Amino acid sequence: MPFTDSTFSPETSPGYLVRLIHQMSVAAIDRALAADGMTATQWTTLVSLYFNHADTCGGLARALGHDAGAMTRMVDQLEANGWVERQRDAIDRRIVRLSLTAAGRDAAVAAKQKVIACWNGFLADWSDAEVADLIATLQRLRHTMESDPCAA
Repeated sequence: MPFTDSTFSPETSPGYLVRLIHQMSVAAIDRALAADGMTATQWTTLVSLYFNHADTCGGLARALGHDAGAMTRMVDQLEANGWVERQRDAIDRRIVRLSLTAAGRDAAVAAKQKVIACWNGFLADWSDAEVADLIATLQRLRHTMESDPCAA
């Protein structure tokens, strides 16, 4: 096993390190997008719609790990900015579908370029192979965690 009581600490905990890296990247992306009136959280919502990861508030909440109320408020903000529109489902009127407006697509694409620049800056002294290994390792960890190995 990779961990024991004596070798497990915040500096060696994958969960702690991933959380810290996430917090640091969100702060940097917030700064990069501030001039566009967008936050990192708004961008992740827009890009989730852009890549069709979900098309309802509930689906976005599940995909992004937010509670449904917070996601509804986020979509309200995105709609107020003219980036997202809501439309009742033609078959089941209880369902409200979300889609990007033309301005939302443009904002998502422009923000994507700034996010790419951030990540290229973070990884500037990494080789292409190291970046590929990092992505492969994180994808493997995600896959393992999706199978829930901690379940009793």
